Amino acid sequence: MALKAFYTRETFEFSFGARTSRGPMKDKVSWFIKIWDELKPEVIGIGECGPLPGLSIDDRPDFESVLASVLQKLSLMEYSGGLSDQHIAAIIPPGFPSITFGLETALLDLAHGGRRIIFENSFIKGRPIPINGLIWMGDFDFMIKQIDQKIAGGFQCIKLKVGAIDFERECEVIAHIRKKYAQQKITIRLDANGGFSPTNALQLLEKLAKFDIHSIEQPIAPGLPEMFELCRDSPIPIALDEELIGIETYELKVELLKRLKPQFIILKPTLHGGLSGCREWIEIAESLCIAWWMTSALESNIGLNAICQFTANYPKSIPQGLGTGTIYVRNIESPLQIANGNITHNNSSAWRLDEFNTLR
Repeated sequence: MALKAFYTRETFEFSFGARTSRGPMKDKVSWFIKIWDELKPEVIGIGECGPLPGLSIDDRPDFESVLASVLQKLSLMEYSGGLSDQHIAAIIPPGFPSITFGLETALLDLAHGGRRIIFENSFIKGRPIPINGLIWMGDFDFMIKQIDQKIAGGFQCIKLKVGAIDFERECEVIAHIRKKYAQQKITIRLDANGGFSPTNALQLLEKLAKFDIHSIEQPIAPGLPEMFELCRDSPIPIALDEELIGIETYELKVELLKRLKPQFIILKPTLHGGLSGCREWIEIAESLCIAWWMTSALESNIGLNAICQFTANYPKSIPQGLGTGTIYVRNIESPLQIANGNITHNNSSAWRLDEFNTLR
């Protein structure tokens, strides 16, 4: 069986002034892989490749030419309903996790009839996945407004970006949650995106600990020797995120987690080796009694849908980071719905690719 494949490029505009510790973002670009059997051109598998500017290892000038080369190699392979992780790895150069994710999910979608079904599991049958409510950086009033909206919308777990504005103001935002919602058991997660200095990170973590923080992602930049001491001494459990980027072999993953001994790891298929790479991270983490959760990386609903279905393969009850589907002015209409702090696949709704002509 011969496969045909090509890619398209789409830009998604944020519905607000998105800001992280790496600076403001106005939009996000994704490349979509479309794959079909030349004998059944009406059945199309779609996968999303969306490297994050300034963060992804495959955010590089030759990304598009590498993607084109990968799809050319794919068209020369014999296909009989599926390709193994080894076959996929053989045609993708090292250092392109978002292409791995896009190709894996496009092939799985094709194998399930081109219905945006990646895995046949409880999620696509309507079982909800609890998620955290993401609070974007901004001034005090902007963040408070988001927090109040999220909690009013049923979120019991709130995730705040910290490390880019005045630290005392960030503490005031967290104090607002603890004071206003003292009667509710609101879980607070923090994400510093490496924004703290290694010289005072522990001091800042000690100040934050009084607010009963669940965890903090990547308090200092990845690759610094101080991370081991923070994982050991921090009064707040440390979750590694950016630290995992670019660590691609099984042996290096084991070495990193054994050396740093974090309490959590945060996994994003776009950044951390696609679905196959995340499966490895999960296997290693669980063998070392390190907890984990999944997070999307600003994908459109195509990528988010795939990550949700992958997550549902595991018996996880803690909130996942899968609430980014509503951040764009125009997203791909899908059965994904967010309500009461959960993301759900509503089978009474349908995929609508009409507005995105290249995806139809």
